[in-house]
Formats: sequence, structure tokens, C-alpha cells
Amino acid sequence: MEKILEKKRVDDWVAALTGYEVHAPALEEGIWGYQPINGPIRLDHTNTKQPPKEFAFPQREVFFSFEQIKGEAPRLKQVMPSGPRHAVFGVRPCDGRGVPRMDKVFNDHAQDAYYNARRKNVAYVGLACNKPPSANCFCLSVGGSPVSTDGLDVQLTDLGDRYFVKAITEAGKDLMTAAGKLFADPSAADQKQLKQVHAAAVAHPQRAVNNPDQAPAKLKASFKSPLWDELAQACIGCGICTFLCPTCHCFDINDEVQGKAPLNGQRVRTWDNCQFPDFTMHSSGHNPREGTGARLRQRVCHKFQYFYENFGMHQCIGCGRCITECPVGIDIIHVVNKVVENAG
Repeated sequence: MEKILEKKRVDDWVAALTGYEVHAPALEEGIWGYQPINGPIRLDHTNTKQPPKEFAFPQREVFFSFEQIKGEAPRLKQVMPSGPRHAVFGVRPCDGRGVPRMDKVFNDHAQDAYYNARRKNVAYVGLACNKPPSANCFCLSVGGSPVSTDGLDVQLTDLGDRYFVKAITEAGKDLMTAAGKLFADPSAADQKQLKQVHAAAVAHPQRAVNNPDQAPAKLKASFKSPLWDELAQACIGCGICTFLCPTCHCFDINDEVQGKAPLNGQRVRTWDNCQFPDFTMHSSGHNPREGTGARLRQRVCHKFQYFYENFGMHQCIGCGRCITECPVGIDIIHVVNKVVENAG
């Protein structure tokens, strides 16, 4: 389904989505982030600081509650995700490509019921990039595109005073059908302009990972390279790089006890971070990734080697957040290029 929507009618489209909780990028204190719609929608953003992965994989979620009363069997109550369907507007193509990668992780050897319960209720309305929204974009180096539709349900392309709107999935068709009268059929001139805009977007210069197809083998050969320690010297282990990554999915599970008599609490899943010093700490006290070099190696190799070996694609989607937001300037493009260049 392909249609044209005047920009001034986007708010009317949102208003027609009565069965959804609609989220879109909003600017607060200079930072773009996804917020529930509360006024006119804005799609003039660069990219959000945090990716939209939290709609399916929240930073904290409860698995079940428990209660232990003396002399009685423990009482457990599962807490499954519930709530409205979400329509998330303004998702950039790089973040869209993160969605199927997360789907693979949570449905590989076993299906994660909590992730899937949320995922089925999220529809992503993407916004193609007419030009890179960040100086650190490199989606083309990892098999992506500024006009990719991967992981999206609808794709919007900015044609000036209107959007070219394309439904990618059945969920996307439902979103458009809900406000069918607002859309018009595209003309031949619209189709021609779409191709021109997309071609210009793909041709726009980006930063680049050199020889990304060679990266998996080169990284594997460089496992013991002293370069890892050298490149990680500035790292302070803050974890910003992974918390802001659209495809990082490490988590921890803990019991949060709320009382002693009776004992009660919740079992919760929270995001964890491979850049934290205690991430791989064993109960014996041994830590196989004691230094920052080993932890940087783990993050980079997971993105460009391990995930590739398991699924035939790079896990990194080239959004550049980890570069832009790193407080000490560690640059994953520079790291990969440096290690691959010096691989034996």
C-alpha cells in the first residue's frame, strides 16, 4: 500500500489511531526521546538519544511476584505484560534494522514470552533519512541503508510538504486504513520524486567501516592482540555505549525483597552491561574479563564477529550513538578499522 499524506494531516492521522498509544520523538532539555503524543507531532528530529527497543524490551520488567508465609507453601503470581498497542512514529531506518535482530535473539533457541507479548503490540512507523541525522552514521557499512524498511511496519519519506507513506506489513496497513480518507494515491511525479530522494540519500557521504565483510575473520584472528588494551585505555566502564545501543540485549535477573514477615517481593529482569567490571565476575572471585581491553573486545566482537557467525549479519546497525555519546571518545569505527588493519 502506497499513499501520499500532507504533512499538515499527520496529527489527524494520529488522532484516528484510537486503538493505539502513540509515541513520537519529543525534544526535552535539548534531547530527543520517545514520548506519548501530547500535542502536535514532530518529525523534524535528528535521531533519538535512546533507541525504541524499550517498547519490546523495557529496562526493567517484573516476571512474577512471590510471598512466603511461615508454614505455608510459597505463593507465586506470574506478571505477564499487558496494556495498549503502541504505534511508534519517527523510527529511523537504522533503529528499524535493530528490530529483527532483537527478534532473533529472543526467539533463537527458546522463545521469550515476555518479549514477544510486548513485541506483538508494537507497530513501528519509520522515517527515511534524506541525509544522515548524525555525523557518526555508518549504516551503509553494515548492510543497511538510509531508506531501509527492515523491521518497520510503515515507512515515511519526506517529499517537502508531504510524506510518501508505504505500508510494509499487515500491521502497517491497519495503521493507514484507520485514517484512509486522509491519504491520496501517489502520482507519477510523486513516484519519480521518491526515487530521486532515496537515491540522493543513499549517495550521501557517511563514515565507513573498512572491509566489513572481512571483519569477522580478522577480529577472530586478533583475539589476543595487545591493541584491545591500547584502544580501551580511556574507557571508564560507564556502559553508555551499550545502554544506548538498539541491539544490545544483555540482562540480569534479581529478586527484590520487600518485606520479612511475610517474605514477599518480585523477580525482575533489568538491562545489564558487558562493559561493567562485574558483568562476568564468577562466584569464586575470578573475572575472565578483568580489564577494559577484554570488555571492549567483547562488545566489538559481539557486534562484528559472534553475531555474524550465528546469524549471518552484523549486529551493529550503524546508528553511531555509541560514538556520539561516549564521554571519552571511544569510536567503534576506529576500533574495528584499527584491529582489522593490524590483524595477522
